[in-house]
Amino acid sequence: MKILLATAYDYPHLGGLSVHLATLKAGLESRGHEVNIVSFSDVPRLKKDGVVRGPAFLLNKVKKGSGYVWTLKRRKEELEKLIKAEVADGTYDIINAQDVYTTFAALESDIPVVSTVHGYLTFEGISKGTVIEGSSEAAQLMADERESYKKTREVITVDTRIKDYIEDETGVTGNMIKNFIDVESFKPEIERRDEFREKHGFVKDDLIFFVPRRLTKKNGVIYPILSLPAVLEKFPKARVVFAGTGEMMDDMKAKAAELGISDRVTMVGAVDHSEMIEYYALSNVALVPSIYSAGVEEATSISALEAMGSGVPLIACAVGGLKEIIVDGEDGLLVEEQNPAQLSEAMIRLLNDPEEGQRLADTARDKIVREYSHFAAATKYEEIYLKALKK
Repeated sequence: MKILLATAYDYPHLGGLSVHLATLKAGLESRGHEVNIVSFSDVPRLKKDGVVRGPAFLLNKVKKGSGYVWTLKRRKEELEKLIKAEVADGTYDIINAQDVYTTFAALESDIPVVSTVHGYLTFEGISKGTVIEGSSEAAQLMADERESYKKTREVITVDTRIKDYIEDETGVTGNMIKNFIDVESFKPEIERRDEFREKHGFVKDDLIFFVPRRLTKKNGVIYPILSLPAVLEKFPKARVVFAGTGEMMDDMKAKAAELGISDRVTMVGAVDHSEMIEYYALSNVALVPSIYSAGVEEATSISALEAMGSGVPLIACAVGGLKEIIVDGEDGLLVEEQNPAQLSEAMIRLLNDPEEGQRLADTARDKIVREYSHFAAATKYEEIYLKALKK
């Protein structure tokens, strides 16, 4: 098949969606398919800033959320033009849209459309403070969500909760395919820990907890900072390293300063995906401290999968899709969300018993290779594409 993957967001870009696209492309190509990607990054810079982003800023000044809805609709219009130009030669078999407004853009072509749903457009907008709960803008987003799920030929979701959400909202039964990783790229490299620590400027005998998350509220990134003082009482060389950017950064720095632990908290900013394996390898433990926020829960976290695939013990909060991929005490540790005391206890537990951490990591790696490889996922996606083509 010739497949077009499309998104109204940037690609390549630091974040889970971009990783998903690159990894899915590699998996599908390994099965002999031809795959191309169209994204908002392909829109000319002047048009992106002048037509899509600029007016949105002004509209939000008038009414919060109106600019956000404006931006999404303009992105849809620009993607529609790009998709029509890309498929004009008539050689494509299917388009796999990665978001609500790309689905609308793709439906304007004559190519069958399948939609992958990575989250909750409306509730995530509310959680981020982009739109106001109960507003006309939130109602518009929800109406568009429902319409897109009904109009696409097949819906793919990345966890069971999203699948249930769509069925509850629309009656549409989706196909759940959990997120996945490139198991050939994300593999254990722990024996190179000292090498990577030297490369990235970390002390060799530090005990590093790595948080590979965007610095946004729903990712719970404040909680490793709240948990760290108790860990430092027993392990003074403990350090938390954050890889990501976001609106929580200033709050996190302020809290670390208030607790007197700024020297044990490192924020490296955005890390290129090609270097993430090095950060996992230089770490003692990975943390994915996601929380429940405004109706939004973590899906099948790519960061968690990459940590598990990289042979690093993982501590995560028991929310959303994280509960589906981690068996507590078997291939990782699950703690209650927004509970600094439980997180501290789990962090101390793995530092006290590195052998337990290694056991968890080894079991997790076996699971990832068996159940979450991009090769296995590509086979499942191919089946859904064929199913859609028969409709």
